[in-house]
Amino acid sequence: MSITTRPFDKAPTGEQVTEFILTNKHGASISVIDFGGCLRNIIVPDRDGNLADVNLGFDNVDTYDGKSNSMGALIGRVGNRIGGASFELDGVTYNLFKNDGENNLHSGPKGVDRYVWASETVEGDGWDKLILTHTTPDGDCGFPGTVSMEVTYSWNDEGELGIHYFATTDKTTLVNMTNHAYFNLDGHDAPDVRDLTLQIMAPAVNEVDDALIPTGNLLGSETLPYGFATEARVGDVLALTDVIPAMKKCGGVDFNYCAGRDKEMKTIAVLKSPKTGRVMEVITDQPGVQCYTGQGLNHEGKGGAHYGKYAGLCLETQHYPDAIHQPQFHSIVLRPEDTYDTTTIYKFYAE
Repeated sequence: MSITTRPFDKAPTGEQVTEFILTNKHGASISVIDFGGCLRNIIVPDRDGNLADVNLGFDNVDTYDGKSNSMGALIGRVGNRIGGASFELDGVTYNLFKNDGENNLHSGPKGVDRYVWASETVEGDGWDKLILTHTTPDGDCGFPGTVSMEVTYSWNDEGELGIHYFATTDKTTLVNMTNHAYFNLDGHDAPDVRDLTLQIMAPAVNEVDDALIPTGNLLGSETLPYGFATEARVGDVLALTDVIPAMKKCGGVDFNYCAGRDKEMKTIAVLKSPKTGRVMEVITDQPGVQCYTGQGLNHEGKGGAHYGKYAGLCLETQHYPDAIHQPQFHSIVLRPEDTYDTTTIYKFYAE
């Protein structure tokens, strides 16, 4: 396999941003920029062998820097929502940025996706790796502890995009990282994801309040019109947005699906394009996956493509949102004697 690099753009700090392109023996490739570890391209074949980019992205850093709906970015320290933008840990209350109403979303307006990460590349036989590292200091975004993060992107001849997250801390803190890629298996420049099909292998979904903060209750997926317990056309589910109260709150789908079985690798979701034959399996050791159907998108993307409502769909593997306020959820507390160590694989093929 091979790894190539090219200068991409300048960061707001003036630092050079580099794009890394990992290409397998079939010509399929991924590319990542070291600004925010943003996944920029995923170029994979359809059933006829035609290559196309199925990952939404941008042509400049300025758009990635806070104007992108977190497009393709590494999210941390804590992905998703923290209710009330505060939490208590070991008797100390920590206040965070309120950037989602009264709540905190994706750690605040300047999470780890707004920095240039250090990089190292490793080429192998049938696989390549890009290793990104970043240290977030004590008090960053309001969180305690200096946290050292290492994220490894891998790409192989089987069309498997791996993301391995590893972190340590010098003080008890919270960590729940994810990647915020937007997928469209019809092509990043296709109008929307309505014709894709999706199945999520999770028995439950977090019930949420009007601010999309979990209530603590779990709802059976099979009982929900948006449960994706069996393979469903995304557009058929989105057509229910105005009649299903939970969907109307968020303008589509923006829910965490609860598979449980933390630290156990399993297929948690399968996304398909009947038009192109492309399939993406999401395989993870995380207990949950956030499905977001891109209802907030309104951007000019790569190559002049316009990304409007529902242009891309996110499948963000994670621990459950607001876990720090729900003791029955899998914990996102990271202590100095422990490590944060988790893997997600997006596997692409055609049928």
